[in-house]
Amino acid sequence: MTLQPITTSTSYTADRAWLAALHGTDSTETITLDMSKLTAGTHTAASTDSTQPYSRVLSGVPVGKITASGLYGAFDPTAADGRQNLAGHVFAEALFAPGSPKVPAALLWHGVVVAAKVPGGIDPTKVTPSVTGPQIRYV
Repeated sequence: MTLQPITTSTSYTADRAWLAALHGTDSTETITLDMSKLTAGTHTAASTDSTQPYSRVLSGVPVGKITASGLYGAFDPTAADGRQNLAGHVFAEALFAPGSPKVPAALLWHGVVVAAKVPGGIDPTKVTPSVTGPQIRYV
């Protein structure tokens, strides 16, 4: 029997229509997402490519830091676990295997964002301004 290895590659172009300017993109921070705090189809997209088994967290998802775990989940102004305080937005799409409980991602904490194009939406009036927190300006 002869084995013939096959190599394939897939490339994705991140949809960053939510990003209004490049300002702040040079100083992202590494965070870990708690996947149980993200909604499939709103914050994540399942793979539709038969050669790529990984799903992805969408670029632009607004997140807050969960106080008890230090992980990050979808920003929710009605939450009481820390996610009610915006930490920033997921900068680059992050691939993950289905069932992964935690996923590393890049956090944009300083920049200009088009609120109407944020995955899952965001109401800038429900973001509490903070001198020590994220510095995001919504347009």
